[in-house]
Amino acid sequence: MNMPQAPAPIPNNLIWAILSTIFCCLPIGIYAILQATKVDGLVAAGDIAGAQKASDDAKKYSMIAAGAGVVVMIIYIIIMFIGAAASGAGM
Repeated sequence: MNMPQAPAPIPNNLIWAILSTIFCCLPIGIYAILQATKVDGLVAAGDIAGAQKASDDAKKYSMIAAGAGVVVMIIYIIIMFIGAAASGAGM
C-alpha cells in the first residue's frame, strides 16, 4: 500500500536572516526576518505555497544582505588602502 507521505518541513531560515541582519546589512536583513517569521504561521494555517514563498524570500534576502555586507567591506578596505597610500605619499 502507498501511504501518503507527510510534506517535508519548510525551513523558516530565521537564523540566517538574523545573522545577515546583525553582521551584514540591516535594512535588507530586517525584511528577511519579517519573511522568516511568516513561515511557521502560514504552515499552521495550511498555506503551504505561501509558506514556501516566504521561506524562499527569507533565504534570498538573507543572501542579498550577506552579499551587500561583503561588497561594502571590500569597498571599505580598498578606501582604507588608498587613504593609507595617499597619506604615505605626501611625506
